[in-house]
Amino acid sequence: MKTIIRKLIHYLGNVLRFFQMSFLKASGATIGKNSMISLGAKIDVRRGKVTIGDHCLITHGCYILSHDGAAHIINPEDNGTGYVTIGDHVFIGVNTVVMRNVTIGNHAIIGAGSVVNKDIPEGVVAAGNPIKILKTLDKPYRPLPKKHMDVS
Repeated sequence: MKTIIRKLIHYLGNVLRFFQMSFLKASGATIGKNSMISLGAKIDVRRGKVTIGDHCLITHGCYILSHDGAAHIINPEDNGTGYVTIGDHVFIGVNTVVMRNVTIGNHAIIGAGSVVNKDIPEGVVAAGNPIKILKTLDKPYRPLPKKHMDVS
């Protein structure tokens, strides 16, 4: 009985994720194949552009911001519009904030609770507030799984 309930919850989550991804794509976000965005993640596509590569995993509580509403206070010529570009095979840990005008390279791992306020190169582990590069990964990079594991 427990297994049946867990499978039902899993499939319901997949249906809800399908609607979430459809909404994000209809709102202008570009999302690659087999990328998983947690239902608890917030992706701001109101102003600006968000691009997420293939096989990415964006976990619960993440905020991806493509604009800055207060930018015009600092610089009257800045309308706050920006972009976020996330490469392929990127993992973004729980409760991370990705600020506008940031590019995260392929195969990067972003630690939980980080504030990504600058570009992150390919193949690194980075974490912190503000974010710092902690380690460079050895090549060849190991990709995230192409298919996420079953719950049974």
